[in-house]
Amino acid sequence: MAGALACAAVVATLISPAGARASATVAGLELRAPEGTTVLPNVDDDARRCALRPGDLDRLDVAVDERLAACHDAADEVVNGAADAEDLTPLSVLPLAAGDRAEGQVSLPAAQRPYARVFVVRDGRYVSLGADGRLTARELRRGARLAVEARDIVRDRERWDGRIDVTLTVTRDGVTRAARAALHVAPVLLQHDLQRARHVFAAAPGPGEGQPVEVPTATRPPGQWREFADSLREAARSSGLPDSDLRFQPGTARWWKDIWRQDIAEPGYVTRETPHGRHTMRVLLRSPNHWTSADGRSASLRRAGRLLYQDLRGPGVGVVQQYTPTSRREKNVDELLNFTGNFESLPPYAGHPRGRVLYGSSADRRPDPSFVRMLDAQGQQPSVVLDTSWLLVGHVDETVHVVRADNARGWTLAVSDPRGALALLEQARAAGEGGQRLFADTVAEHKPTVDELLRHERRAGDNEDAARHIDGQLAVLLRETGLKPREIVRLPVLYYRVEAGEGRPRRHIALSPALANGLSLTARDFAAPAPHGPRVAGRDLFRAETERALATGGVRVRWVENFSWAHLGGGEVHCATNALREIT
Repeated sequence: MAGALACAAVVATLISPAGARASATVAGLELRAPEGTTVLPNVDDDARRCALRPGDLDRLDVAVDERLAACHDAADEVVNGAADAEDLTPLSVLPLAAGDRAEGQVSLPAAQRPYARVFVVRDGRYVSLGADGRLTARELRRGARLAVEARDIVRDRERWDGRIDVTLTVTRDGVTRAARAALHVAPVLLQHDLQRARHVFAAAPGPGEGQPVEVPTATRPPGQWREFADSLREAARSSGLPDSDLRFQPGTARWWKDIWRQDIAEPGYVTRETPHGRHTMRVLLRSPNHWTSADGRSASLRRAGRLLYQDLRGPGVGVVQQYTPTSRREKNVDELLNFTGNFESLPPYAGHPRGRVLYGSSADRRPDPSFVRMLDAQGQQPSVVLDTSWLLVGHVDETVHVVRADNARGWTLAVSDPRGALALLEQARAAGEGGQRLFADTVAEHKPTVDELLRHERRAGDNEDAARHIDGQLAVLLRETGLKPREIVRLPVLYYRVEAGEGRPRRHIALSPALANGLSLTARDFAAPAPHGPRVAGRDLFRAETERALATGGVRVRWVENFSWAHLGGGEVHCATNALREIT
């Protein structure tokens, strides 16, 4: 690889004074790309110069969000230290026999200038060449060191497709010659759940009321945080994650009940290969949750998302936000589907060496099209789309999770199994436990017995209806991945239907904790929500079945108590956490 990169050079084009062109290699005029032609979007903050102002976490003002997003290393014409210089892609101008009157210019096509910048090294410093792009005759004679940065990721290929075409033009003795380097910005790749978690973050309670107005969240206060935090910490330790890499982020008195850290960003990364190894940068894709007040006078992005700038942006970590204001959205854009728990990824498999994006959408409910367009514009992870419209929240992580498997590809899918949950209830009743109450050791207001749940199912059919919807999701997943039904890991979860608002059909929500909605700490360690299921001879049947099913793929279950903190608010461990994963 290093040899191939070192030989990356660019063919020059001779341009006659009359303007006629002939393709030829012109001796002495050459642009070389010694580290390859991939350019990183330089959106991190290596010098940690970007900071929040007092009050930024609380202000309901989209101007705060725009200001925070606009501060990063590519936002100015300065190379912010040695670490920032490493994020640039070098180009070399070979020494050229040129007189004092020779003129050189480095340029980009006009349409690409907002998206890339070229520097030259002068007196040991990186200097932006700007629109003029002039190189001196002395620099042409001695050779020049250039460096290129991308100023953004690709968001819409119709506006910019990621190409960066650098042209060096030299005029001497009345003859103009040009050398061109065809570079491209690195695509953002979403991480996947088989990659080891290197940093995990979750919420912590804040002071005061803490009820956000800008995102739909449960009004019930999240409770028993200590039980959640202690069990999550123990799960992380068991997987080998140091305590220092598990962070709990408190919110503010105005919005701390927005505890859904999975839903504020989908982590991704960019890479470029160099002769010295792979150079990477994390890019956190902020959720496109946008709010406008009823009177139209105030607008803001989700305030919990500003924690990304406060706690995570820095050296090697950037944050990108892409959203459509609510005033310009089509009616079927659903704010709940803009939560990034609705955006996951499948690991690599045959035909898809970078894996695939997985998200939920339907004709009736869909996420922000501009955010989806940005994901598609990366061109590396074609999307698989599932119908999640039947779920109250509507996220793919509610029913599906990638887990390790002993098969040819090394992974499979764990999915919710309402029919399996009903079968375990029948097993409990057959064992004489029909009067036993589920969730007996929790703070749940309603603790139905096994018999009550089975009678309700015969009358309402909620779980069979949920199972049919999951069958539909599985049909898509099996077709798109090539997995076989026997490879699927089925985890027992009970569902029930609730009202979703006037004029809307009733939708499903997990009655028992949704076991697929957990956090993979490693490929072999899965932090799952404690199910509090039916017991026979003191043994939780849902818990035992989950451990058995995942063990077939060599996965250990680490139980996390999230019933009061997350489950009663409509989510589970995965919704309430997020992770920055090992880049492989």
